[in-house]
Amino acid sequence: MDTFMQFFATMSSGQKLGWAFACLTTFWVLEGAVPLVRFDYRKWKHARVNLFFLTTSLLINALFTAAMAGVYVWSEARGFGLLRLVAWPIWAELLIAVLALDFMAQWFAHYLLHHVKWMWRLHLVHHSDTHVDATTGTRHHPLDYVIRELFSAATVLVFGIPLAFYVFYRIATIFFTYFTHANINVPAWIDRPLSWVFVTPNMHKFHHHVEVPWTDTNFGNVFSFWDRLMGTMVQGDPRQVRYGVDTLEGSPDESIVYQLKVPLQGRRM
Repeated sequence: MDTFMQFFATMSSGQKLGWAFACLTTFWVLEGAVPLVRFDYRKWKHARVNLFFLTTSLLINALFTAAMAGVYVWSEARGFGLLRLVAWPIWAELLIAVLALDFMAQWFAHYLLHHVKWMWRLHLVHHSDTHVDATTGTRHHPLDYVIRELFSAATVLVFGIPLAFYVFYRIATIFFTYFTHANINVPAWIDRPLSWVFVTPNMHKFHHHVEVPWTDTNFGNVFSFWDRLMGTMVQGDPRQVRYGVDTLEGSPDESIVYQLKVPLQGRRM
């Protein structure tokens, strides 16, 4: 277990970037082989705006990674954080760290992005995509991504989460980001059992429905039981979902300039 965690503690930026592109490429290819729905769109043109936001997210992530190093040094030197108060097996502390990050830095932050008016204006960019596919997972307004990173930093600080645990969770997050947004046909007999524990493609598609109340459901990132516990879980036939945001219907969802301006004109549904 120590060797396993050492691997994540020493992962290079190149390895992390390689993992991200490997996951994106894998689901990009699967979309062509086993699509959930057949979109009438130009796949590369659609990806252009989403990959632009991937670039901004990578830059922000690099800045926060540098800042996070200072958080680790400070908390370790002072013995600050809940996990530093216990001496449990590594696997138990890793599980707690992953659950804490998934709930606080993802589910709760995501919930706020939908229910705090100024945050929703930023998050509209993610929901404005009318052709949800693997690249949609990278479509976040820069300030939307900053909010998520701030919640991650706060969770790491409060729990005293070691670097290896944090990186392990981020690697898992990358996989689930592309997996759950991918336009792939996952048979119900596979998707349903998985969705009792993990967020699945069929489950997450309802979160991108153009209309409330479906838009305000299924906030989970890795684990689905947060939504079950909070009463925000819905399931059904993902082929019936119409993507986008009704307050932005008819807008140029493939225009980078327009999308950067969305927070200035979007309103809560």
